[in-house]
This record gives sequence, structure tokens and C-alpha cells, in this order.
Amino acid sequence: MAVASRDKPPLHVAVTGSSGMIGSSVVERLRAAGHRVSAIVRRPAASGEVSWNPDEGQLDPKDLEGVQAVVHLAGENIGGRWTPTRKARIQASRVLGTRLLSRTLASLSAPPAVLISASAVGIYGDRGDELLSENSPPGDASHDFFARLGQEWEAAADAAREAGIRVVHPRFGLVLSPVGGALGKMLLPFRLGIGGRLGSGSQWMSWISIADATDALIHLLVTEELQGPVNVTAPEPVRNRDFTRMLGRVLSRPTLFPVPASALRLVFGQMADSALLASTRVIPSRLLASGFHFTHPQLEAALRHVLRRPLG
Repeated sequence: MAVASRDKPPLHVAVTGSSGMIGSSVVERLRAAGHRVSAIVRRPAASGEVSWNPDEGQLDPKDLEGVQAVVHLAGENIGGRWTPTRKARIQASRVLGTRLLSRTLASLSAPPAVLISASAVGIYGDRGDELLSENSPPGDASHDFFARLGQEWEAAADAAREAGIRVVHPRFGLVLSPVGGALGKMLLPFRLGIGGRLGSGSQWMSWISIADATDALIHLLVTEELQGPVNVTAPEPVRNRDFTRMLGRVLSRPTLFPVPASALRLVFGQMADSALLASTRVIPSRLLASGFHFTHPQLEAALRHVLRRPLG
């Protein structure tokens, strides 16, 4: 899809999480299209950057004056065993950062037109075979860490919403990239021929290629009628056993070593049930209705593209 309409002038876009897997792809695409990008970073700012410290509540409003759009992707990596300390870091990195950014943008004399503030399909919780759209209610926040996190994460942008800024929450599924994320961690065992389904393998996985995820973010940036939650997932979610089988096929490797749910819980604790074994069958209703075109709507083509494997 096109990054922006030719009749629209370049934008000044500020981006948090600009060095991450998705953020770096978005920054590259924006700059290639002629937009000005200011990375919001946690270290001392270099030329053209903005420094912030969400933990200390530090973000100087004057550094964001003149910014026309903001893409907020920063957040602690969710991988690894979830200890109480790690869960607190995951939550604080998303909620405190979003709240600080939202309030700062709301205080500007000329706020940006749009804030794209990341979220995730984990907000729906473990829903079995239920088909989930943006109109589906979130999961049970009292029992599901991901569901609670997602709701607090999105609510942290309320100050921007109340200031009249168009706020969009891209609810990401599993983003397929060989350089990071869940797929990056899967590649070594699968290439060694020791990959396999997780638990029963019946849980639904909602996924999207890194190229489509990047295009979707740009689409959200320039599509003025979109606001609120937007599922950023491919239109064809798959069960874990089918994802496993397809990844093995693309890599030309066997997938004969299933990982029992008990082993996952032993290694990852609560994360196993919330992230690895949970079933979330999501469809991108609002993206499709707004005219977004997926380059990789089907899993095999997406995996072959990101892994540079020719069609068999």
C-alpha cells in the first residue's frame, strides 16, 4: 500500500520505541517517504531526537512542539518468566510511559493531530474458538494479566483523547520477523529439527507479517476516520499446530517434538497460560473496512517472505 497520499505534505512524526523491531521498520518507511522523524529516546538526545525518562516522569513539552503525529511503540519485552518484579516492569513501561506521553501531548499549545499508541490482542484474554473483532469486550482483568495490562495501557492515553487528539490503538498480534519477537526465538529450535506445537496445539494464533504491520501503522497514521482499537493482525488466524506445521514446511524441517503445557508452565510460569497457551482468534475488521490491503494475508506466503524462502 502507499505510505501516504501524494497530495498530502510530509509530516513531522515523533516515534517511541524507534530502535525496536516494529519501530525501526516504521521509521525507515517514514523517512523513505520523505517524512521528518524525531525518535523519542531514553538516553541523552542527539540531533533531531527527543529525550525522555518515563520512570521519572521526565518529558519536556517544548521538545514536542511542532510535532504533527506520534507513534508510541515503547514497552518492556514480555518474553521470559514472569516474576512479580518482571510483571511490574512490563506494566510500568507501558502504562507510565503512555500516560506521560499522553499528558504531555495534551498540554501542548498545538497538539499533534494523531497519537498511534500500541496495544496487543492479549487484551481479549484466552477466548477459545470465539471470533474476536474490535467490538468484542476485553478479557477478565481480574484473572488475566494480559487482559488487565491491555485495558490499563489503552486507558493511559485518555488525556490525549480528552484533548481532542485522534488516538488509535493498534492491537498487535504475533508480528512475524526473523530479527526479533516470538518468531525470532522459534527459529533456532525449528532449524535444528526440534520444534513442535505448544501444549495441545489447538490454541488460535493471530499473526501478521512485519511488512503488513508496518504498512498498517502508516495506514492508521493517515486514515483520519480510524480511531480507538484497531486489530493489527492478518485476516486468517491459525491454530498453533498449523502454525508449527507450516513453519516446519517453510524451513524444510520436521516438527516432531511437542512441548507439553506442564513443561511450559514450569519454565515460564504464568506467562505460559497468558501468552503461549492462550487462544485468541482475532480478525482485523476495522483495517479491512477502511480499505487496507494485506500483502501477506496467508501464513505460508508471510513466512516465506520474512524468512526469504522461495515458494515451493
